[in-house]
Amino acid sequence: MEYSGKFGIHFKMRAERAKNGKAPVFMGIVLNSEKIYVALKGFMVETDHWDKLNGVGKKNTKQGRDINKYLEDVRWTMKDHFRKLELADVTISAEKLKCAFLGIKEEQSTPMLSDLVKYHNDQASTLLSKGTMSHYFVTQRYIDKFIKQAYHQDDFKLSELNYKFIADFELFLYNHRPKDHQKKMDTNGVLKHLIRLKKMVNLGSSLRWVDGEPFKGFKMRKKAVDKEFLNEWELQRVEEKEFEIERLNTVRDMFVFSCYTGLAFIDMVGLTPENIVTGLDGEPWLRTFRQKTLVPVNTPLLPKALALIKKYQNNYRAQVNGKVFPLISNQKMNAYLKEIAKICGVSKNMTYHVARHTFATTVTLSNGVPIETVSKILGHTKISTTQIYARVLERKISDDMQALKARLNLK
Repeated sequence: MEYSGKFGIHFKMRAERAKNGKAPVFMGIVLNSEKIYVALKGFMVETDHWDKLNGVGKKNTKQGRDINKYLEDVRWTMKDHFRKLELADVTISAEKLKCAFLGIKEEQSTPMLSDLVKYHNDQASTLLSKGTMSHYFVTQRYIDKFIKQAYHQDDFKLSELNYKFIADFELFLYNHRPKDHQKKMDTNGVLKHLIRLKKMVNLGSSLRWVDGEPFKGFKMRKKAVDKEFLNEWELQRVEEKEFEIERLNTVRDMFVFSCYTGLAFIDMVGLTPENIVTGLDGEPWLRTFRQKTLVPVNTPLLPKALALIKKYQNNYRAQVNGKVFPLISNQKMNAYLKEIAKICGVSKNMTYHVARHTFATTVTLSNGVPIETVSKILGHTKISTTQIYARVLERKISDDMQALKARLNLK
């Protein structure tokens, strides 16, 4: 059956995912009002040889022309898949074209949960950061353990996936005690794994591998947790303290930098001198992307943050890796921050993420910066995420006023 609607193919380079001058390319499949993107797996192009305006390789370079040869092969392959679906006299969809390109058979006799998890992770690995993907791999391991323990088998048919499977998986997570942890998972830890499983199941529904709505009626519980942050006096103690051990001074500097920029750990360690630019106002700005969400972050640098950048301009450990600060693992960073908190008399659980919370509360919202501006600087995709900090601030104000009332009553 000949298709009479709109069908098109275009290509897009994801510059924000560039590494060592190379970035992945995605193919866009347009079918009438339906649009879907698929990663060209293993295909990385040099950003200098990509024509962003036209979505092709530059025609005036050899590398660009080689890119275009490959893209043309992909284009013809897609046209061939489209023609085969026309001849098969079936309803053509962008999802069917994507599955044909990836070699996925729609008519699987018994699609398994492991097939869905693998398909999800293969696609997501191009879009998400390594840190985020590592969480999905952990969830995958828990799913495998649950299936072996509860069903005494290595895999599970998607046709049998139902509400009971999800409820039993939740209970398994609550009761499971990992060998490398002394405590069981809390409510929010369980919630994160269930959210990831739900995303996979929703993908399965879109692929028509999953029947019905297994999560329908299932309530995910979340425990409200206050965001830990340093108040003005605690931040000042950490800033002004000079440590005898140099590594503690370095860790403190990186922590304070995020207190005045709001950057998460993964974004801070990835900073390069190229991320420091001159804004329209002629002042130094920070221009980067959040690794977690790929949301662009553009913000003026506060004096204390700029002073720390200048302090490490000639640091050998930073220069050898082409970064603004010396490289350090998140695990070591948090271990050293606990030492710093103890020395400075800060009784809070001072992890690196506390710096981001401190920026949102003590540095910005407490000083009258509008919540919309704070949300933009933090790279939040929803302002409701930022409003959590505003509620924390309200509780702080309430506590401070109660303490003031108590002192006044004593007079």
